[in-house]
Amino acid sequence: MRRSLFEFIYKLRNILAQKFKQYNTNLPYILTVIIALIIVIVGTNLFIELTDTLESETLSSWDTAITDYVLSYRNPVLTKYFMFVTDVGDLYGYLIVLGIFFGVSFFVFKKWKYVLQTTLVLALASVSNVILKRFIDRARPSIEHLVSVETLSYPSGHAMSAMAFYGFLIYLFTQFKMNRFLKIATITILTILLLSIGISRIYLGVHFPSDIAGGFIAGFIWVIFCILLFNIIELFKKDPQTKA
Repeated sequence: MRRSLFEFIYKLRNILAQKFKQYNTNLPYILTVIIALIIVIVGTNLFIELTDTLESETLSSWDTAITDYVLSYRNPVLTKYFMFVTDVGDLYGYLIVLGIFFGVSFFVFKKWKYVLQTTLVLALASVSNVILKRFIDRARPSIEHLVSVETLSYPSGHAMSAMAFYGFLIYLFTQFKMNRFLKIATITILTILLLSIGISRIYLGVHFPSDIAGGFIAGFIWVIFCILLFNIIELFKKDPQTKA
């Protein structure tokens, strides 16, 4: 990702140098951030399109079919598992995982900035989820709830936060220089956990499948934007031309 961004900014700088004899050396970075925002806007449009179809009969039939399929597997063992993972996708779960990741970042990778970045992504997703829920105002499913819920339904806060938090962690671990087997194992566990949190909300009867899809899309938008933004900032700080 960083190499691709560097190559893009380098090409953009060459184009600007050919067009203008003098220009602000920060301009390539400003334009890159604008392009990143455009990507977010495109992703947001996809989210809005899904939101516009919430009342359609087709989506309703899909929600019902998927929900019935997931609920058909209800049993004591799976119920305990999904209750556990749904707790991992809640506030205290994030605090515990964040604490573990802080230890890994500080003592193994010697960089605490990763914890700050992950916290920021999670905070952005959580705050925007509250706003979206109030704006869309969709009620919860009327089926039996295996856990208590008080907020609105769409988009799923668990799915959105899980995609933002664990999705960004997955990205970070793909970038870390570490044992290949350990890297693959960690990414696999985080991916299973991310998907399980989404499925758990359907299994526990507190969300429609479209709530989960909307949450995953919205969370992924924040992941992509923050990855681009953090890498642009990193390149900007190391660029001798911007320092000059």
